[in-house]
Amino acid sequence: MKDLFGKALLDYQKGNYTEDIITSTNISEEDELPIPYLFRDFKNMPKLEQKALKMTRGKTLDVGCGTGSHSLYLQKKDMNVKAIDISAGAIEVARLRGVVNAEVKDILNETDTFDTILILMNGTGIFQTLDQVSKYLSHIKSLLSVDGQILIDSSDIKYMYEDEDGGFWVDTNANYYGELDYFLSYKGEDEVPMKWLYMDFNSLLIACEAVGLKCELIYEGEHFDYLAKLS
Repeated sequence: MKDLFGKALLDYQKGNYTEDIITSTNISEEDELPIPYLFRDFKNMPKLEQKALKMTRGKTLDVGCGTGSHSLYLQKKDMNVKAIDISAGAIEVARLRGVVNAEVKDILNETDTFDTILILMNGTGIFQTLDQVSKYLSHIKSLLSVDGQILIDSSDIKYMYEDEDGGFWVDTNANYYGELDYFLSYKGEDEVPMKWLYMDFNSLLIACEAVGLKCELIYEGEHFDYLAKLS
């Protein structure tokens, strides 16, 4: 990875913001990801994220922390929080913004134990493909304290396959419809394409049951998105 995401965040943090990140998928056109939005404070977060942060308790792991906005909110509440991200640029920005414990790390390499594990902003995306979900969930489960919880969000993107007549053109012979090829570019440079997974709640529920996790629907957003609590 070239870490163009981290480069964009660093540019903004250091006052060199001139343009936004461009994203697209194999089923959607190019769209701008406004970099200022990634630096939002609590009052500008979606209700789903606010709900998750209010439910957070105890020693917390913020997975895919980005600029550290969630961690900063929790720190102000005097909570013990560790922020991790695979983007070195994002972690540098999180530290510059004041996140005390921030580390470049893949969740699969984490070994500590936590009371709350936050995986937000389409958290299921880190699983990449449906056949890897059980591997990730099993490992994340191993990081939970006795009464620990995982707060994770995603969206059911079936609506993106809907035609004008209300039918769906999902290819039943293809991979799960939530498995997308994700493309990112910044300042004319293209990132290495990556896999990104959107999971409908029922698929997440089934995956959780398979690894011995309880899965509860906590909140449904206005656009097919939801927050789930795993324990």
